[in-house]
Amino acid sequence: MTVAPPVVRTAPPGSNNAGGSGSVSWMAWPALIAFTLFGVIPLLGVLVLSFSSWSGQTTEIPFSGLDSWRTVLADPDLPHALWVTFLIMAFSWLVQTPISILLGVFLAAQHRYRAVLAVLYFIPLLLSQAAISITYKALLDPNFGLGAGLGFEFLQQDWLGDGTLAIGVVVFVVSWQFIPFHSLIYQGGVRQIPASMYEAAQIDGAGRVRQFFNITLPQLKYTVITSSTLMVVGSLTFFDLIWVLTAGGPGDATSALAVDMYQRGFKANLMGPASAIAVILVLCGLLLALGLRRLGGRDQADSQLEGA
Repeated sequence: MTVAPPVVRTAPPGSNNAGGSGSVSWMAWPALIAFTLFGVIPLLGVLVLSFSSWSGQTTEIPFSGLDSWRTVLADPDLPHALWVTFLIMAFSWLVQTPISILLGVFLAAQHRYRAVLAVLYFIPLLLSQAAISITYKALLDPNFGLGAGLGFEFLQQDWLGDGTLAIGVVVFVVSWQFIPFHSLIYQGGVRQIPASMYEAAQIDGAGRVRQFFNITLPQLKYTVITSSTLMVVGSLTFFDLIWVLTAGGPGDATSALAVDMYQRGFKANLMGPASAIAVILVLCGLLLALGLRRLGGRDQADSQLEGA
């Protein structure tokens, strides 16, 4: 009995179909072009402006070398702005992450009103940060706000007039708005966990709490890294919420880097130092994103090698 040799089909010359992905590579070009036009080019423009003494009011841009960078780096307000930025970032992460995980796990389960609750939880994300800030500023007014209306002495404090309380208010408002977004991320992550793992745990006699800590949390490792990256990088750009709530005050208690950049660029007409702060923000975000990525990079690579 003669066995015919297998027929090997090769792609025609010039088809560029290696791995089955060459034929659709053109689909990435629109996103790449948009990212270049609206991301890379403006970033390069800001980098160039950081070496200038432009006031923003003339057509001519005078370059001053490293003067703007020296001014920013020698300013004693820069360390304070960095400290406020990372303080808001750290506390907002500590508040948002556990609540988002719990809500995500709850919404991923089969509940009778799960869809309705998911819509209600998502509403704060649809609102404008400026509108949210105006609303909370009115509610927290010690004379005419919610505390005075209900007669609660605890709520009649000067929330936005005390530095420590103002930081707490900013963290609370940020968390209130963005917890729904991260809950949605964790909800998708929980639904990707195989049900067989929970069934095996139930057979072994594990309760829901033990299943949560031994199965759900370990399986959400990369989801936590993704959510944390979005959370901490997004914290660097908080401006409108802080500006409407406190305008960086009281004093400079809530003057984050984004607020400092606005005050230098549009209040003092110092576009050079403001652009330098913008570059610092980009570098901080890049370093934080890379650092969080490395937390799961080695384990992810090992798992891919094991599965190969």
